[in-house]
Amino acid sequence: MNSTDFPNVNVSSNSTMVLFPPLVDKIVNGITLLILFITMVSLGCTMEISKIKVHIVRPKGVAIAVLAQYGVMPLTAFFLAKLFQLKDIESVAVLICGCCPGGNLSNIFSLALKGDMNLSIVMTTCSTVLALGMMPLLLYLYCKALIPNAESVIPYTGIIVALLMTIVPCAIGIFINAKVPRYSKIITKIGVILMLIATVVIGVIAGMNIGAEVWTLLSPRLIGTSAFMPLIGYFLGYFLSGLLCLNDQCKRTVSMETGCQNTQLCTAILKVAFPPELIGSLFLFPLIYILFQAVEALIFIVVFRCYEKIKSKMNNPKTNADNKLKEVNLVQHLIEK
Repeated sequence: MNSTDFPNVNVSSNSTMVLFPPLVDKIVNGITLLILFITMVSLGCTMEISKIKVHIVRPKGVAIAVLAQYGVMPLTAFFLAKLFQLKDIESVAVLICGCCPGGNLSNIFSLALKGDMNLSIVMTTCSTVLALGMMPLLLYLYCKALIPNAESVIPYTGIIVALLMTIVPCAIGIFINAKVPRYSKIITKIGVILMLIATVVIGVIAGMNIGAEVWTLLSPRLIGTSAFMPLIGYFLGYFLSGLLCLNDQCKRTVSMETGCQNTQLCTAILKVAFPPELIGSLFLFPLIYILFQAVEALIFIVVFRCYEKIKSKMNNPKTNADNKLKEVNLVQHLIEK
């Protein structure tokens, strides 16, 4: 694979698109894979075999996961790539992010929104398992519609290898949760902390080497794509669950599961599967996406919490009685005047 495979990308021998020296590049690759491993072990620790079996027998959660994660998000990514007229390699980065399964952040956001945690975990589990077949298939279909000769330029083998690497640590997490469940929460917390530290380390190393490439990464087109993609996912997920006649608790869950992507997997695929002279700084695109993904979800959480507080006050008999007493006292005061 080289620059001629993507006509919109010009790569020269002295291009700044090669961000790291060979040794540093290997270190970054190692840290990226470590982040993915930790993330998937932590994710596996939230999964229970008994619940997975129940939803396999009654596959409503599986159907929702497929529709939300592999129907809404890839189509959203394709639409935004067209709308913002992204370059070929930028479109590939966006499509890979859109075709990724749900991430463990969705479980945290669903919990904060008082969602259905069983549905959240099952959706994440199903989308992760199905990614092995769905991601290569969807990337083939959408990239073929966007990029000439997509079959010869997308490293499907590397993508499948990266996906296979998610299955083993996820299985380790499931095994830990089944055999020693008391350690699951500890491992999950430690995993999140280590993941954040490793992400910061990659960000710092990249920041020291990225140079003028930052303007490619922070272009209005990519920033706009990063901002709209999770937002559209949240709204369409909520709308889809409404069409499926789910209750409000499940609607909030499906919304979060749809808009949240496994950005660690996306980063690993972009960094490890693609040559550095081609992908350049675009392997950091998922970090921008996760920023907007988190900020927008936090806004929804704050709005929901405020709504819950106002609703509880309005439905509180004591509060209503106090308000009526104040109204009576005010009327009496006006009559006396």
